Amino acid sequence: MKIFFVSFCLLCVMHNQAGAQQRVVADCTITYAISTDESTGDKSAIESLKASTKTVYIKANDSRTDLVSPSFTQTLLYNKTGGTAIILREFGNNKFMTRLDNSKWVAENKKYEGMKITYVSGDIKTILGYECKKAVLELKDGSTFTLYYATNIVPSVKEFEYQFKDIPGFVLEFESQETDSKKIKYTATKINLSPVQASRFDIPTSGYRILN
Repeated sequence: MKIFFVSFCLLCVMHNQAGAQQRVVADCTITYAISTDESTGDKSAIESLKASTKTVYIKANDSRTDLVSPSFTQTLLYNKTGGTAIILREFGNNKFMTRLDNSKWVAENKKYEGMKITYVSGDIKTILGYECKKAVLELKDGSTFTLYYATNIVPSVKEFEYQFKDIPGFVLEFESQETDSKKIKYTATKINLSPVQASRFDIPTSGYRILN
């Protein structure tokens, strides 16, 4: 009877652990709305932010982030395998491309190294049906990120948002605050788990001015 009881307990523990396992999301599209504190700042800048969107595409080891505003468009293509990135920027008819190898990508994100991560227990919210926990990131320069991350899903590519690469889940909301500027919040408004077309990650071969 004792052996049966021990075996039953072990099965229960294994079941709970299996249920707690995260699902790795390797194909998805997530759209984020952008907002800021409307009580301060330039009204035209606030309206521009409200009219802007951020869309993240993930497929296996590739990610693409589109930031679209009324005045410019920026696309970040990141490859996890090589740790390389390509940044495409469009200002009107002007198009620019910047290529970053792994060492340049790490250097580009050097400000995030050594940041402090504080996990806030008991502060939970639901975003798009996912239970999200709270964390606060503090950079060495005093800048902060306050974020909520889904605990039961994690993206197959995390390093494209370098500041969140060590967060144990999928960040669905975050608010950034530089030491000398107002807060800007990004909140996921839609998540699509359908396969993403591979062509989303094609690199343009012409039409862009190469920047070093």
